Amino acid sequence: MTSDEPDREHPNGFDWSKYESEVADVADVVDLGAARARRDGTNADSHFDIPLDEEPERGGVLVDAPPADAKGRRPIIPTRLLGWQNFKATVRDIAEDALHRAGYHAVRAPWYAMQAGFWATVGLFKVVGRQLRWWWLSEQYGLRQAAADANDPATWYKLHREVKATRAWRGIVLAAETAALAIGGPVAYAMAPWWVTGLAAAGLVCGLARLGRPQDKPILRPAVVAGRYRRVNPDIILRAYYAAGLGHPDKPNQQVTFGSTMSRDASGSGSQVVIDLPYGKTWEHVLNAKGAIASGLDVSVNQVFLTRDPSSHRRHVLFVADRDPLAIPAGRTPLLDGKVRDIWTEAPFGLDERGRKVGLLLMWVSVMVGAQPRKGKTFATRLLALFAALDPYVRLIVVDGKMSPDWDKFRLVAHRMVFGTVPNSRDNDPVEHLLEVLREVKAHIQEVNDFLSSLSTVECPEGKITRELSRKYPQLAVWMLVMEEFQAYYELDSQEQNKEIAALLSYIMAVGPSAGVILLSSSQKPSGVGAGDVGRLFNRYRDNHAVRFALKCGNRVVSEAVLGGEAYSEGYDASALPSGPQYRGVGYLYGASDDTPTVRTYLADHTDAEKILTAARKHRQAAGTLSGAAIGETITRDLRDTLADVRSVFLAGENGLHWATIAARLADALPEHYADITADAISAQLRDRVPSVNVKVRGEVLRGARVSDVDTAIDRRKSA
Repeated sequence: MTSDEPDREHPNGFDWSKYESEVADVADVVDLGAARARRDGTNADSHFDIPLDEEPERGGVLVDAPPADAKGRRPIIPTRLLGWQNFKATVRDIAEDALHRAGYHAVRAPWYAMQAGFWATVGLFKVVGRQLRWWWLSEQYGLRQAAADANDPATWYKLHREVKATRAWRGIVLAAETAALAIGGPVAYAMAPWWVTGLAAAGLVCGLARLGRPQDKPILRPAVVAGRYRRVNPDIILRAYYAAGLGHPDKPNQQVTFGSTMSRDASGSGSQVVIDLPYGKTWEHVLNAKGAIASGLDVSVNQVFLTRDPSSHRRHVLFVADRDPLAIPAGRTPLLDGKVRDIWTEAPFGLDERGRKVGLLLMWVSVMVGAQPRKGKTFATRLLALFAALDPYVRLIVVDGKMSPDWDKFRLVAHRMVFGTVPNSRDNDPVEHLLEVLREVKAHIQEVNDFLSSLSTVECPEGKITRELSRKYPQLAVWMLVMEEFQAYYELDSQEQNKEIAALLSYIMAVGPSAGVILLSSSQKPSGVGAGDVGRLFNRYRDNHAVRFALKCGNRVVSEAVLGGEAYSEGYDASALPSGPQYRGVGYLYGASDDTPTVRTYLADHTDAEKILTAARKHRQAAGTLSGAAIGETITRDLRDTLADVRSVFLAGENGLHWATIAARLADALPEHYADITADAISAQLRDRVPSVNVKVRGEVLRGARVSDVDTAIDRRKSA
C-alpha cells in the first residue's frame, strides 16, 4: 500500500459503494451498550481500546480513520450525539458508567480506608526516616571514608567540620518543625471548622498512603478495565499473506497489492481492506490459507473474515476483528417485549460478525436448520417460530420428531401438535396424527390456490397472497409448519407410512411457500436417510429449502448437506465453525441474501419462550384466531374400515382374490384412501385377522384372501 490513494474507479471495476455502504449506512439509533460489548469483549463497561502493536511510522498510510462518506470525511457532529435518540442513549450510557463506578467504589470504601490507614502509617515512618537521613547527612560518610583510606587527614577533618555544622543547622530546622507541629497542630485543630480539619486529615492520610504503598499495589482498582486488541497495518497484512504462500515480495508479478485504503468498519469493531492476490492466485487459494493468514496476523482464526469480490477471482475483502466477535453473545431476543409482530416483516434473528442486526423475512421461503446436537439448532428454529407466534394471524403447526420438552409451551398457540414417532404420554398415535396434519396442510394449499384463482385481477393482480388478502380472508391466512428432526419421519418401521409422509412433505415443500405456507425444518442427520423413493424424496425435501442455517457440523459432508454443495466452494464450511459453549448459536445463514453472514443468534430459553407464548396467546384471543389444539380440538381422523373395504371389492360368486387384485380394486374404488396401496401393504394390514393363503383365480395360483375368511373376521369383530 502506498501513500497515494487509489482511484475511486478502480481499473478492475471495483465497486466502492459495496464496501463504503457499511460506513455510510449508520443505524438511526446507536446501541452503545452492544457496541461497547463488541469492542471490549466481556468488559461491557470498558471505554478505551489499547493497541498491543504500535502503528509504524509510515507516511500516507491511512489506518483506523472511520470516514462517514466516500471522501473520508468524519461527521461534524459525532454519531453518538446526532439526533435526539442518540443523544439520550449517550447521556444514559455516561450516567450508567458513572453509577457503576460510584457503586463499585462505594462497596469497597471500607477496604480502601483500611488500606489507606495501613499505608499512611508506613508513609509516616518513611517521612521520619527521610528527615533523619537528611539531618544526619549520611551521604557524606562515603567521602570521609575515602579520605581515611587515602590517609588524607586534612580532607577528613574538613569534611568532619562541615558535617557537624550542617547537622547542627539541620537539627535546629527539625526542632523548629517539631515545635511547630506540637504547638500549631493542636491550636489549628481547636480553631479550624470541622470540615477543614476533616479535609486536611484526609489529604494528609492520602498523601502518606501514596508515599507508603508500593508502586505495583494501588489502593483504588479501576471499575472499568480497558480492552486490548491487536492492531493490524499494511506491513502485518503483507507479512501474513507472504507467510501463507499467497505471493512473494521479491519475485516478479508475485506481490500482494491493496485495492483500497485500510479503514475501520462502521461499527468500529475491526479493520478492513481490499486485497488483490498475484495473478494466478484464486479465491480458493485464500480460503485454504485462512488459518495461515490468521497466524501471520497473530490473531485467532475466528477474527479473520474473507468476502469474495465479484469483480475479480483474485480479489477479496479482508476484515480483521479486534477480538473474537463470535464469542460475544448476541443477547436476549427482542421478542421478550411480547408485542404483536407481523410475519410480512423480518424476524430478528441475531447479530453478524460485525455486530450488525440480522433479520430474516420468512414469507415465501422455507428454512432448514442443521447442526450437531447441543449446538443451538432447536433454539434457532424455535426463535423463528416464536416470531410467527406473535403474529396472531399465522396458524402454527409444530411437529417434534425428537419428542423433547423444547416445544411443549407451543400448545398455547399451535393449531396442531405432534410429538415423537411412537405412542407416548403426549401423543397416543403420532405417526397417524402427522399424516392427518400433512393432509390438512395439503388440502389448505389446494384451497388457497383455488380461492386465489377465483379472485378478480383487481383484487389480486399478481395471483398470490398479499398481507391485505391474508387479513381479509381467513382461508388465505399464513401457515407455518415446523418440522423438528424431520428425518425421524423418513425412518419409520412402516415403509408405506414413510412413503406417504415423504410424498406429502415433498408436495408441501414444492407448492406450499407460494401458497403462504412457511416451512421450518431442523435436523442433526441431513443425509443418508431412507432408501429408494423415500431416500430420493428426502433429498428433494432437504435440498429445496430456500434458506439454510448451519451451526457447528460434524464434518464437511454434513455441512454440504445442510448448506448445499455450492456453499463450500464459496468458503462456507460449518464443520470449521469454532467449538465450545461460548459459540453455541453461531452459524452461517445461507441463501437469505446476497451475503452469507456468520450469525450469533439471539437467545430465548424455556422461560423466555413461555413468556413470549403467553403474550402470543393473549394476542390471538383478542384477534379471535385461536384454533385447533390451542382451544382443545383434536385431529379429526377419517378412519377406514379396512375389512369392510376389502369385502366390498369381492364380486358375487368370487370365492377368493389375489392380494394384487384386491389392492388394484381398492385403488380404483377408493382412490382418496388407497391410491398408493400395494399387495404387500394390504396383506400386512389384514395379517392378524385374515390369513394369507394360496388362491387360484383363472388358473393362476398366488397368495391372496378367501371371502369366507374375510366374512369370518367381520363376524368375529361384531361378536367381540
